Amino acid sequence: MQSDAFMLTAIEAAVNNVRSGGGPFGAVITRDGSIIAVGANRVTSTNDPTAHAEIVAIREACQSLATFELHGCDLYTSCEPCPMCMAAIYWARLDRVYFGATAADATAAQFDDGHIYEQLAMPHAGRRIPMIPLLRDEAQAPFREWQNKIDRIPY
Repeated sequence: MQSDAFMLTAIEAAVNNVRSGGGPFGAVITRDGSIIAVGANRVTSTNDPTAHAEIVAIREACQSLATFELHGCDLYTSCEPCPMCMAAIYWARLDRVYFGATAADATAAQFDDGHIYEQLAMPHAGRRIPMIPLLRDEAQAPFREWQNKIDRIPY
């Protein structure tokens, strides 16, 4: 089955990444039965906390296809995506996500994103990193500019 082969490629990317000093996560994006992008976790190698395997693969796929929308594409990831990656998946508009290990498996391996879900559910001021509203009225200017722009590209 082709889906199994794509997942095995994502898992292999994760294993190879661990062997080369990176984190245990890999991802593959496909379209029409072909691999468009392969990503591995690059957080520590690039000092970029957003360089999760799914994000790396999404960036590569978007560059390869010259688009910011990945309609018609599927993501295969070695582990259930974290909240940041889930947001990127929705923004990229992928059709489906296949995952191998679960969030509970990641937690057992000391990769726990449960605290992020808990923080997102809290009121802004009660979060560990407080979210403080500032100059809301003035911050409407970019939205007005966007709404008045005739040639805007909706996303």
